[in-house]
Amino acid sequence: MTHISDTEPLRLQLAARRKSVAVAVGKIQIGGDAPIVVQSMTNTDTADVSATTRQVAQLARSGSELVRVTVNTLAAATAVAKIRERLDMMGVDVPLIGDFHYNGHQLLAQEPACAEALAKYRINPGNVGFGQRKDSQFTAIIEVALHHQRPVRIGVNWGSLDQALLARLMDENQARPVPWEATAVAREALIRSALEAAERAEQLGLPRDHIVISCKVSGVQELIAVYRNLAVRSDYALHLGLTEAGLGSKGIVASTAALAVLLQEGIGDTLRVSLTPEPGGARTREVVVAQEILQTIGLRAFTPMVTACPGCGRTTSSRFQELAKAVQEHVRSCMPEWRIHFPGAENMRLAVMGCVVNGPGESRHADLGISLPGTGEIPAAPVFEDGKKTVTLRGDDIAGEFLQIVDRYVARRYAPHHK
Repeated sequence: MTHISDTEPLRLQLAARRKSVAVAVGKIQIGGDAPIVVQSMTNTDTADVSATTRQVAQLARSGSELVRVTVNTLAAATAVAKIRERLDMMGVDVPLIGDFHYNGHQLLAQEPACAEALAKYRINPGNVGFGQRKDSQFTAIIEVALHHQRPVRIGVNWGSLDQALLARLMDENQARPVPWEATAVAREALIRSALEAAERAEQLGLPRDHIVISCKVSGVQELIAVYRNLAVRSDYALHLGLTEAGLGSKGIVASTAALAVLLQEGIGDTLRVSLTPEPGGARTREVVVAQEILQTIGLRAFTPMVTACPGCGRTTSSRFQELAKAVQEHVRSCMPEWRIHFPGAENMRLAVMGCVVNGPGESRHADLGISLPGTGEIPAAPVFEDGKKTVTLRGDDIAGEFLQIVDRYVARRYAPHHK
């Protein structure tokens, strides 16, 4: 597990992180000692090879380490190998996960090229099959996974829970001297569905290091309760996600509230933030939010984080807000190149402050910071590098000059020869 170098208290706190079985998904490892992995999912029609390839590439370049695609029709299954081929030609080697519901056993059998192109299969015990066909269809998918040596995520969802299992547990509950509340029974059904399906997969020959499980719900407290219980009862690698998190700030806040608690407790090996995109909004937003959750609690570093004050009556100008936005966008756009040429730059701490009250102090605490003048203050912006003031910027192009300072600082501090 990776940690930012100066988060020693957090490192000690998470030293007893739940130890899960490591699962290889293409070139990515989930669980074990691996860093927590960021996932995302396309919302294009998978049968549209061009659109899906384009969106997978966008998600991968924004930092998604695994990308899931819907495989719901024969046309979609046929497209998967073509998508994989185009991505490889573009130099985008992100592993693809196939999301199967209802007819996965048929599609994987009909399109072996799809089964080969995918790095992992996701199946839902609640709809992999019904009645007498459930076991045979589940078995068929596991046999394909065994043939191609692919891991499987057994993903249970609150909205598609196995109703036969739930009914059985409700009957068992009625026989208890003190019956559980209905919500507790439903949580147990989620967990039991995942664990029983994983046990059945192992009976069919799928190794534990080829199994990931998830139990997704849309309520924050329910998700925390389910995963705490799940973590105690198994050592399978766990995929986290608050399903149907919602739109905009609601989705971000709900996902953060749930996932941060579990991650802080050492629970979870991979995660997805299931945001509803704004109309016309970028699908990559969910990747950025997932990265920021991990980075702000100190578990991984993806891009330099910018500390910026909220503003008050002393900062009636919008200059510091505009600069903070420009700096954040600049460092994120530069990270793909910095990651190659300046390893460690993702750990850099930046500060863009708006007045003299906290500005100089906060800037000194950062690796690189600037304190813009507030209302009525002298029109000068001191810059601090590694705690020391190095220059004072003035004039109309403070933003441009500061971004140049950022670039020079990165090149100087994180150049390989510097280490």
